[in-house]
Amino acid sequence: MPLYSSKPFVNWQKNSLIFITWLIFLIIFIAPLSIILIEGLGKGIVFFWVTCTSSEALAALKLTIIATSCAVFFNGIFGLMAGWCLCKYDFKGKNILLTLIDLPFSISPVIAGLIYTLFYGSQGILHTFLMHYHLQIIYAIPGIILVTIFVTFPFIARSLIALMQTQSNQEEETARLLGASGWQIFKKITFPNIKWAFLYGIVMCTARAMGEFGAVSIVSGHIQGLTNTLPLHIEILYNEYNAAAAFSISILLLIMALFILILRYWCEKQLKPSPKKGNS
Repeated sequence: MPLYSSKPFVNWQKNSLIFITWLIFLIIFIAPLSIILIEGLGKGIVFFWVTCTSSEALAALKLTIIATSCAVFFNGIFGLMAGWCLCKYDFKGKNILLTLIDLPFSISPVIAGLIYTLFYGSQGILHTFLMHYHLQIIYAIPGIILVTIFVTFPFIARSLIALMQTQSNQEEETARLLGASGWQIFKKITFPNIKWAFLYGIVMCTARAMGEFGAVSIVSGHIQGLTNTLPLHIEILYNEYNAAAAFSISILLLIMALFILILRYWCEKQLKPSPKKGNS
């Protein structure tokens, strides 16, 4: 046996890494989140309830839910089509399309908001056409929905593509040879194999849409009670030196984020293959 064992060094190294990890997690996440709870509930439950049920807060919550729902619905349909198209067929431009799906990841949300403002706004190329049909995009709900769809565009598609690329087409091809239609193949074979990845993408898309600030801030116009989402409403309250109310509304987003975190954890457990039991 060696005179000196390396085990104490390994334990010291492991404990140091664990301590540093928890310390960073405490400083970056736990401490700021605790401040939100302390400040948001500092004036009591009654103040918190009155703030969260005010007409402006409810309007912001409603618009946040509308924009998030539209983004999830559109991106869900696109994600299914993109996953099926890119993983089941070969065609020219496939790699280009696969790359362009990730484009919103590389563009700042503020830049995305400016792009939509320049395209649909008063100086945009579609302004005359939109005004002719009395369609308001920028500084209205449609603009908020469009930019929310843009910033959340890749989440569901990427979640599905990552899984479908690892799956074979044998079951679908067998069903096609047996005379099953495309819809029957999708309903009975394809979707059951990707449903948890689809739900995981929806969860991630929802989380991103609810917290979007930069792009929505550019196109919303900050019209109180009309085009403010919850993040924008928090900014307005804070700029008006009403920090307690801003933190109270932040608790709403925090509760929604925790709920989404639980859903994400559940989806990840469903996506993990169950361990195979050995033969007794």
